[in-house]
Amino acid sequence: MIRWQGAGARAATGVGGVGVEGGGLSGGDGALGAVDDDDHLARGDTDGLGHLDAPTAAQQRRRLDRIGAWRTTDATTPARPHRNGTDPLAMTSFRISPAVADAFPDTLIAVVTAAGLRGGEPWPATTAALEDLEARLADGVWQPADESDPRIEAWHTAYRSFGTNPRRIRPSVDALGRRLAKRGTLPRINPAVDSYNAVSVRHGLPAGAFDLDHVTGDIGIRHADGSETFTPLGEPGTTENPRPGEIVYADATDVLTRHWNHRDAHRTRVTEASTRVAFVLETVAATRDGHLLKAAAEDLQALLQPHCEQSTVHYLSPAHPDATV
Repeated sequence: MIRWQGAGARAATGVGGVGVEGGGLSGGDGALGAVDDDDHLARGDTDGLGHLDAPTAAQQRRRLDRIGAWRTTDATTPARPHRNGTDPLAMTSFRISPAVADAFPDTLIAVVTAAGLRGGEPWPATTAALEDLEARLADGVWQPADESDPRIEAWHTAYRSFGTNPRRIRPSVDALGRRLAKRGTLPRINPAVDSYNAVSVRHGLPAGAFDLDHVTGDIGIRHADGSETFTPLGEPGTTENPRPGEIVYADATDVLTRHWNHRDAHRTRVTEASTRVAFVLETVAATRDGHLLKAAAEDLQALLQPHCEQSTVHYLSPAHPDATV
């Protein structure tokens, strides 16, 4: 497992409880006419407002006891009280649809949650992680994965299978790696987004995140039917309609991510004010890359733990397609 230079995140105690759910591993170009967006960040980059508070550790534990699905430990930092009347026991389920599971039987998705997230304070381990990647690139001892890498090739193949040209609409990790290779630096958005960007490019795996306090209902990873709407991150006045057959993340309101992991929606963007967030890391080649995804999830959680009250990890696969967070 890769460790961040100077991070020291795992040494921090008394800052967050940890839980893990094990899901286990499961055993020609499209015509979409968009420009190559290497200059977009992994799934987007704008700040905004989004501010609700997290449940207490005891409330979280009672929720887990009811569903009996995973383990957690008490957080030692008390949760801040809810100020807006939002139900602190509200939960969100992630689900891979049967059609997606059939089409991509080697899929593995890690869902890393953070409750009581404190995005307004310094995150020195994340800063060190970003600077380490940039220094190694400048020294010529490391390069981000490009489209000749099997991890990126697997996503290009997946994109083509649902009608997206991956050289025009790139997987998030591909676009982020190309941006880093071209400019020599990773963007600084906010600590939570910077953390998953660092983990994504370090491990060569797509990553994204959703502010759970702006998600409505549950989240499905499924094929679009063409009736859905999508508002791109940073473009609140724009409405798009995913093509039928395109793989999307969608909640009860509309689409949260287009082209599986190309770009996230504006409504559920993660900002410094976000306090309850689900981060996702993905592979469609778990037999080969599942160990990398699990290492990436651990590295992301290590960056989050000093700055949240609770963190959990869940794994989705065709054999275990559901998780409640």
